[in-house]
Amino acid sequence: MARVNQTSSVSEFILLGLSSQPEDQKPLFILFLTMYLITIIGNLLIILAIHSDPQLQTPMYFFLSFLSFTDICFTTTVVPRMLVSFLSKKTISYAGCLTQMYFIYALGNTDSCLLAVMAFDRYVAICDPFHYVTTMNRRCCVLLVAFSCSLPHFHSLVHTLLLNSLTFCDSNVIHHFLCDLSPLMKLSCSSTFVNEVVIISEGSVVLVTPFLCITLSYVRILIAVLKIPSAAGKRKAFSTCGSHLTVVTLFYGSIFYVYLQPLSTYSARDHIATIVYTVLSSMLNPFIYSLRNKDLKQGLRKLMGRWNSQ
Repeated sequence: MARVNQTSSVSEFILLGLSSQPEDQKPLFILFLTMYLITIIGNLLIILAIHSDPQLQTPMYFFLSFLSFTDICFTTTVVPRMLVSFLSKKTISYAGCLTQMYFIYALGNTDSCLLAVMAFDRYVAICDPFHYVTTMNRRCCVLLVAFSCSLPHFHSLVHTLLLNSLTFCDSNVIHHFLCDLSPLMKLSCSSTFVNEVVIISEGSVVLVTPFLCITLSYVRILIAVLKIPSAAGKRKAFSTCGSHLTVVTLFYGSIFYVYLQPLSTYSARDHIATIVYTVLSSMLNPFIYSLRNKDLKQGLRKLMGRWNSQ
């Protein structure tokens, strides 16, 4: 990403990472490398199972395959840079830092939008099942995915350009393991008022709106499910939503903890919550969706069977 602001004397940043103790670096490297490999393999298996099994050619799995692909990209934006920091180079160039931040926000918000789309899909399936096929047609699904993938890039571009307009004078030490808005703004020696106003206004809208859509969808789903007379029918309806609700709770719980707080209160204690939504959530998603979904488990078995027979 081209650097527009030439008044800043900082050409690179130092990412302190999760620990400054030398003896912690190799164990952390092994831990996060393992988590990264599990994330890549797990999400790739989900994508391959969905696209190779005709029974999984439905809107729900169509959205899930894009969520898995986004999770792979999202984790790749964060973890490889962490692994390099654990063993050797803790510095990152100015352009590299802004580029990482751009993709973290673009892909993180794409995840958020896709979770909202998946909640809408479950709402239509449960609350309006007779019109599900016509409502969630191929064109509608493609448009929802296109919107979910494009809007976050505009949001990310706005914040990246605003951050690039700031001046960084002396301190270049980021008390974090990635380039994020809050720790970077703390390093600026120029006014961050405009940045903070945009974060509170536009940023909050982009972050909270998908969550409100998910909440509204599940309120309507809950009302519809409670009207089902049989207990078996209620369990079946809830079973189709359980995995998605688990993922939503894990993802949004950690994000709200990190970002819905004043800039002045941001501290190293937020690192764990950041790891949850950038690394842990992407790693656990394949397990959450496959362990409680018979169709997906069957698709994974078929995929493994084809590989074993070759």
